[in-house]
Amino acid sequence: MTNMDITEVLPFLIPLVVVQFALLGYALWHILTHKNYRYGNRTVWIVVVLVGMQFIGPILYFILGREES
Repeated sequence: MTNMDITEVLPFLIPLVVVQFALLGYALWHILTHKNYRYGNRTVWIVVVLVGMQFIGPILYFILGREES
């Protein structure tokens, strides 16, 4: 196994980080601007989204928590 230089993985990491923060921001905005959720409440979903920040939290919110309006 060889040691990988950070510049070799930056072209892959930068878009992932941008998408991650965009998804996090949109999920938080959606939680704060809507009052009805399929499961749980606003506080629960904010905690899930912030603690599960590595894509999983926001994706869980959009799959399980977001109520169609």
